Amino acid sequence: MKTLQQWLNEYGESHTNETNKTIHWICVPAIFFSITGLLYCIKLAFFIAALQSNIAIIVLLLTTAYYLSLSIKIGIGMLLFGVACLVICYFIETFLPIPLWLVCIIIFVIAWIGQFYGHKVEGKKPSFFKDLQFLLIGPMWLMSFVYKKMGISF
Repeated sequence: MKTLQQWLNEYGESHTNETNKTIHWICVPAIFFSITGLLYCIKLAFFIAALQSNIAIIVLLLTTAYYLSLSIKIGIGMLLFGVACLVICYFIETFLPIPLWLVCIIIFVIAWIGQFYGHKVEGKKPSFFKDLQFLLIGPMWLMSFVYKKMGISF
């Protein structure tokens, strides 16, 4: 199994152009959120901690386990980001007149258009064409920059 640093280095190879990096700072979290939101819309019949449970909670727990297997510290950061996404989903679903699934589909489509444009500018294919695990590495790649900026080793 590759180490976190190996994954991040390999992901970084196709993300060196400043425009592409900037696009990724917007689009990767947006895609993460939109997928979380779409999964949030799939409700389950049982309840966890007084919240109606949904597929998003289960998938976030599984992805957190993957992240934690690569780095405890970044795994915790990704868990916190995932929880923030769940909270935003709750507020959108509760207070906006537009259905959460529609908001998430719009964000998802726009963010992927941005991602592919960024890679066109970069001149390199998205990393997930090589290995689907890179779909999970992208958010960690960004989190690693946040940690470096904060002086947190991982």
